[in-house]
Amino acid sequence: MRDLSCGDRAIYLDVEIRRVACRRCHAVKQERLDFLADSPFYTKRFAFFVGRRCRASTIQDVARETHLNWKTIKALEMQYLREQLRRAGRPGPRAIGIDEISIRKGHTYRIVVSDLVRRRPIWFGGTDRSEASMDQFFTWLGPPKSGRIQLAVMDMWKAFGTSTRRNAPGAKILFDKFHVMRHLGVALDAARKREYARVTEKDRRFIKGQKYTLLAHREHLTLEGRQALKLLLTANKRLHTAYVLKESFGQRWDYQREGWARRFFDQWREAFAAMIERHWDGIAAYCAPENKASLGFVEGLNNKIRVLQRRAYGLRDPEYLRLKVLTCMLPEI
Repeated sequence: MRDLSCGDRAIYLDVEIRRVACRRCHAVKQERLDFLADSPFYTKRFAFFVGRRCRASTIQDVARETHLNWKTIKALEMQYLREQLRRAGRPGPRAIGIDEISIRKGHTYRIVVSDLVRRRPIWFGGTDRSEASMDQFFTWLGPPKSGRIQLAVMDMWKAFGTSTRRNAPGAKILFDKFHVMRHLGVALDAARKREYARVTEKDRRFIKGQKYTLLAHREHLTLEGRQALKLLLTANKRLHTAYVLKESFGQRWDYQREGWARRFFDQWREAFAAMIERHWDGIAAYCAPENKASLGFVEGLNNKIRVLQRRAYGLRDPEYLRLKVLTCMLPEI
């Protein structure tokens, strides 16, 4: 069986494996050696070496490096990934993040659930982003552990909230502020399009090509971008009003008490009230100090998953993708 290489030399071990006749069941059984991988032609430490290399390289690259078939490399890496999950243990999260990821074109989704305290994904599954798929996570976790969840961070997708309220009644639901601000950005861009269609050709020059100038945070703009924004807001009063309302709502995340946040929202809501009012409980939950979860972790995890998908382009193995996602935040072994 193949072992770790020494320099540029491939090392092979020649080991006798005994076959034993069992007196009880009268079957012939082969001796199991702990240092062997699932494939008896490779040692475990060689399999783990392959797994570590695959964290930074594609399967094809590692196959060329080791002079092995890519299917062999994939099988050895999957053993490494399963061992990572085994050592991480069964999760019992107190705060979870819920999001969906598109795995291919045609609205094909999988749900990703993360432990926000340990900062790692713990479940990747379902067949879409429906309530039934979300229920599969809570079934896998079990009623006792589901009942101990204290916080669930998610976007405003109704199915996620309905399933969480039913299966984890003790969890406070917190809507991810990035998704809330995204809705406001969509509303601001819709106002920009309406204004572009309404004004005369002469005034359109202030609006044309300024979509990302409007949507970006002011502190992220260059000097040229700030000058263009100032000119646009001076030239169009309606866009100026929409922009100020969108930016002012960002102030809402700075409040430490729900009462203060509510008074601010009551003054603000006449422009963008309908969507926020429907989801107020999930937005107001952000005020509680114990709910200051790392909201950016879920979005960062989605970016990491997209990198994994690009690296594994052309691979159609859902179990391999599941293992890659669940172990992407775990330490090497």
